[in-house]
Amino acid sequence: MDACRENLRLGLSALALDIGEPRIEILLRFIGLMAKWNKAYNLTAVRDPLDMVSLHILDSLAILPYIRTPRVADIGTGAGLPGIPLAICLPDCHFTLVDSNSKKTRFVRQAVLELQLKNIEVVHGRVELLKPGPLYTTVLTRAFAAMPDIIRLTRHLLADDGLLLAMKGQQPDSELADLTVAYSVVPILVPGIDAERCLIRVEKPEHG
Repeated sequence: MDACRENLRLGLSALALDIGEPRIEILLRFIGLMAKWNKAYNLTAVRDPLDMVSLHILDSLAILPYIRTPRVADIGTGAGLPGIPLAICLPDCHFTLVDSNSKKTRFVRQAVLELQLKNIEVVHGRVELLKPGPLYTTVLTRAFAAMPDIIRLTRHLLADDGLLLAMKGQQPDSELADLTVAYSVVPILVPGIDAERCLIRVEKPEHG
């Protein structure tokens, strides 16, 4: 884990994120849990813990400055990404992590328990059936669906001042061409990843 710790520290420094050693240790424990459970549960195609540092942890935390607190929903969270790394670094923000895959939500629940994360709620189910109490100030997706579908499926979750953040690889021009709502594209640089990343930002869409 020493190489993971070093790469994580360097990556956080490159992202200008000063989260402190205790949170770095929790992030490393999360990597250890993913690597352990991955053997049986096939949580992610990324097998090497060192690769998880950049492809999962730093990739998730690169969007931290764009999160609108205090209530965040991570839709299609999979192995808890980006929700768990963000929740570790934003302890005063409430996160709801949603996935329809029961194996993955089982892992996420276990990780939340072992890491003692009090600000995470895990929901096994489909996003369109989710009926939140207070609505969310941020709805996140990572490799979840095409943009028009993301907007259609998550619109009911957003507060009036809510923000939709969709994490994408290359700018999805064909998806964006189909949108009838205003959006902005934020280029994202992830330390250790030599590939395009971007964030699509949409203020609460009334139509689309």
